[in-house]
Amino acid sequence: MRATRRRTLPRGARRRTLRVALTCALPLALTPPGCLAAATGGRADAGPVAEAPRAGGGPRVIGRYRHLVVIYEENHSFDNLYGRWGPVGGDRVDGLGGAATRARQVAQDGTPYACLPQNDVNLTSPPLPVTCRDAAHGLPASHFANRPFTIDDHLRPLDRTCPAPGAPAPATGVRRGVTGARPGGCTRDLVHRFYQEQYQIHGGRQDRYVTGGDAAGLTMGVYDTRRLPIWTYLHSAGAPKYVIADRFFQGAFGGSFLNHQWLIAGRAPVDTSAGPGGPHEGLHSVVDAAGFPAAGYPLYRPATPVKDAQLTQACGPAANPAVACGDYAVNTIQPGAAPQGDGPRLPLISAKHPTIGDRLTAKGIDWAWYSGGWADAEAGRPGPLFQYHHQPFAYFAAYAPGTPGRAHLKDETAFVTAARKGTLPTVAFVKPYGAENEHPGYASEPDGSDHLVDLLRTVTSGPQADDTLVVVTYDEFGGQWDHVPPPGAGSPTRGAHDAFGPGTRVPALILGTSLRRSGVDHTVYDTTSILATIERGLGLAPVGDRDTKVPDLTGALRVAGSR
Repeated sequence: MRATRRRTLPRGARRRTLRVALTCALPLALTPPGCLAAATGGRADAGPVAEAPRAGGGPRVIGRYRHLVVIYEENHSFDNLYGRWGPVGGDRVDGLGGAATRARQVAQDGTPYACLPQNDVNLTSPPLPVTCRDAAHGLPASHFANRPFTIDDHLRPLDRTCPAPGAPAPATGVRRGVTGARPGGCTRDLVHRFYQEQYQIHGGRQDRYVTGGDAAGLTMGVYDTRRLPIWTYLHSAGAPKYVIADRFFQGAFGGSFLNHQWLIAGRAPVDTSAGPGGPHEGLHSVVDAAGFPAAGYPLYRPATPVKDAQLTQACGPAANPAVACGDYAVNTIQPGAAPQGDGPRLPLISAKHPTIGDRLTAKGIDWAWYSGGWADAEAGRPGPLFQYHHQPFAYFAAYAPGTPGRAHLKDETAFVTAARKGTLPTVAFVKPYGAENEHPGYASEPDGSDHLVDLLRTVTSGPQADDTLVVVTYDEFGGQWDHVPPPGAGSPTRGAHDAFGPGTRVPALILGTSLRRSGVDHTVYDTTSILATIERGLGLAPVGDRDTKVPDLTGALRVAGSR
């Protein structure tokens, strides 16, 4: 049983307190002022907390369900979190038990490592004892052989290895017990970028995650799935039935910025200021013959000059034809309107590049993007872990400050209120705040999983629960290995693909109180399957190309059935 932990939270940021929201679930007239303030982002004068519950006559999104909630977590591969899930409904989940053929990692020259070198300060030797040596590759002695290892055997939920609130996360992690460190068992962050991931996947061999990453052997770390709060919750009495999708891939190669764009628009945005002579002409990446863009990683040495930047490589005679080129924004870049962080800013994207929000609005269907910390960021006081590039609609002119579309962008507290009061829109996207989104480096995995359970309890105990289907998935792999190849050139997995993805397999759950049974869905999905589900269910025009080719999520309903 997992030890009980006190959840230590950033004090400089507004806290979206789901536990408060749940304990304050009283009629509005009886709600204490403190609860009202908590439900409105800390401002007791923020206006009405809830509308009257919606009647059950809205459009059906999928099957019998009139509400679709998409909870978009951060930065984990399927094997990293769910690899030890175990059978569901008598069916096998494709996890670590089938990983042996694609678990062994190779060096840049193609020879297999004997050991996994580590540079997370809590996983190096010392402090861990040496049990493995690899003189052939000139690697430091290690505690880890060349195979997956269990992270939480070494970094436990109560270990103080998480950065202090507002403090930058050290590149190699927070040394256990250092002054100011928080509990949570945090690891260091791992690189997760567009060209690097393609190198790591290696045409479906899945054997260059260690060599192509900056965190070396940590990429082979996995969690003991059955210690995670989400696993415990879904196996507890009274929990909703669920389907685990074990062939669900991130929509695009790389990181959070691009995959949030694929979630709402099904394509990579074009930087219109990156042409010849433009202010962003210098933001193009430069890759070597292997398609790799970076120098300075511990296990990769490029043979030619490279550049790891915000945009794809420029097209032209010098471009590597094996990977995408153009003026596409593929790595983290700031939005062109507030709230925004420091660094280059992508010009606001025009209506010629439609989003799922545009399609829903045009048909008069209510929807919202709920983000933890949004109200404070809009007010000019962003929390220290508010992530600007996790707000995909903020990159579009139709949702800039002062536009009608801006009303669809809301704080996570508004989602809690809507779920509790029965006023959920037809389509709801939920993005947790940084401290609660499970992102390695700055967030605790067990604490983030706790928060996910809170969100699910809020929905499944609300008055619209029986009409609501919830999809939980992760934006991208976070630099972590997975053994199932995504669809693409050289891959044995068949499915829609293009020059931008899909990338590594990520966790995905489909759940609801009206499902009849739990099970496993082996359909090949990617992030754009969420778009396809909304578009086909509500009769909307596709926003991209791949969403016309991928299956929607009706396969999960066939697995589970509905009451």
